Amino acid sequence: MATNLLARLNLPGFESESKKVKHYGVVANFDTPEDLLRAVRTARAAGFSKMEAYTPFPIHGIDEALGAPRSPLGKIVMCCGLTGLVSAVLLQWWTGAVDYPLSVAGKPLFALEPSVPIMFELSVLLSAFGAVFGMLHLNRLPTYYHAFFNYSKAEGASNDRFLLAVEVEDPKFIAEEVKTFLDSCGSRHTELVEA
Repeated sequence: MATNLLARLNLPGFESESKKVKHYGVVANFDTPEDLLRAVRTARAAGFSKMEAYTPFPIHGIDEALGAPRSPLGKIVMCCGLTGLVSAVLLQWWTGAVDYPLSVAGKPLFALEPSVPIMFELSVLLSAFGAVFGMLHLNRLPTYYHAFFNYSKAEGASNDRFLLAVEVEDPKFIAEEVKTFLDSCGSRHTELVEA
């Protein structure tokens, strides 16, 4: 309690937790996609695991080099599509054969053939919703702030820069060693970025 009081008084040596500078990680700038890919592979071989690459266009092989797992979006879409299919069958069976059965010209109360368009449409509808909302959730969108944008050259990530960020959460992260390592990988500009 006394330390909190002294921290509130801003006395030297008693900095509060909120005043300590927190970092996002070290971000390095590379000249070409090949340089970035080489640096990612070198960093993975050196034991770094918590990294992210920022590029203006997709680079073939970068996901495997970063060790990114396969996206679960396909499974989400498949589950939503199957839910739509089962819902359509149950809806038509319930309304036609159970809730309000009508016998018209000796036709069966429920038949699969005329149900196919409804089954298809509901499957596609729920699959589309699953794809859109699943993508938004998996990409953590909307994200109004990300610490990466504190990097002095972040605006070039969507234009002409190939950036590699080694994040603070990486078990091997020691800021100066990571900066030296990324410089040795061919970085043009390496910077410790605040969160």
